Amino acid sequence: MIERLVAFDTTSHRSNLDAVSFIRETLEGLGAVCRLTYDDDRRKANLYATLGATDRPGIMLSGHTDVVPVEGQTWQSDPFRLTMRDGACFGRGAADMKSFIGLCLGLAPEFMARGLETPLHFSFSYDEEMGCVGVRRLIADLAGMPVRPRICIVGEPTGMQVIAGHKGKKSVHCHVHGKESHSALAQGVNAVEVAAEVITHIRSLQRRIRRDGPFDQSYEPPFTTLHTGKVSGGHALNIVPRDCLFDFEIRALPGQDSNALLDEIRTFAATSLEPEMKSRDPSTGIDFTVMNDTAGFDLPDDHPAVRFVTALTGANQTGRVSFGTEAGLFNEAGVPTVVCGPGFIEQAHRPDEFISLDQLAQGEAFLRRLMDQICR
Repeated sequence: MIERLVAFDTTSHRSNLDAVSFIRETLEGLGAVCRLTYDDDRRKANLYATLGATDRPGIMLSGHTDVVPVEGQTWQSDPFRLTMRDGACFGRGAADMKSFIGLCLGLAPEFMARGLETPLHFSFSYDEEMGCVGVRRLIADLAGMPVRPRICIVGEPTGMQVIAGHKGKKSVHCHVHGKESHSALAQGVNAVEVAAEVITHIRSLQRRIRRDGPFDQSYEPPFTTLHTGKVSGGHALNIVPRDCLFDFEIRALPGQDSNALLDEIRTFAATSLEPEMKSRDPSTGIDFTVMNDTAGFDLPDDHPAVRFVTALTGANQTGRVSFGTEAGLFNEAGVPTVVCGPGFIEQAHRPDEFISLDQLAQGEAFLRRLMDQICR
């Protein structure tokens, strides 16, 4: 089943409909009730499916169908053909996260054969790698249903550790509008230099947080992080640049308000930089656009959802991570969600992405223990 899924090239800039059709046919063949939600172009779709009764809440297993690109990476084997060597399975999505979906589909017949006393839901989304884009439509669709899942398990690669919290992520695009002129005349408004001042302020906020907190030692690093990752501007050295664009992100601890940090950056730009810019040309300015905002979450270890999933793993402790998943959005929508799946995030997104057979075995054992809990 994992081999079939890896063979679908569901890189985020491509359609995932062939993969979703395959998954849908597989589940409908077992009697599942399936529902699709599409993107605007109907090139991509989320799948929500229920095995068992549809009149009461069950356990939802959630994952994303898209994968990151392979362009520019050097692979030892075809990234879209599952290859086994050295006790591991290699292929794009093997770790993140087609192995988890493959385990779900591969064991679905056994769930049905044993008889589900508690329904089993599946949520498979598109464009998670683009900022949990697709799942937002699935969640909006869930809100209108008479029955929603009781607990959600997102199968992102955690080494089968139960993750009860992760940071949120806000991605922001900044466009500095300057005024073009000959560099010898000093009559323009240099957009690149203004952008540099905003970026320096973002950096100063990071230094302050690193020094003063707030801190949560459950996370690594144990504080909110700010990071500028992309900058472009200017055309020639002898032209004062009119435009500069840059993207930055805020990965906030669940207890820290990322909106407050963004407001602080906006206030700095509006009060410390724009007055001088506009005194030279009123048309200049600094615009901020939030591109993506994915919620973080943090459930206490004694939360019923956490206790339920921890019991399935046999572990006695949970963890927190700094990377984001759709779990924060499900929690925000009122569906208690934890993250737990086979493989490790360090093995994902890289050339020769892989998952070990041992991790697959642990993932299978986890789902079989779930089977013991919700089947006759």
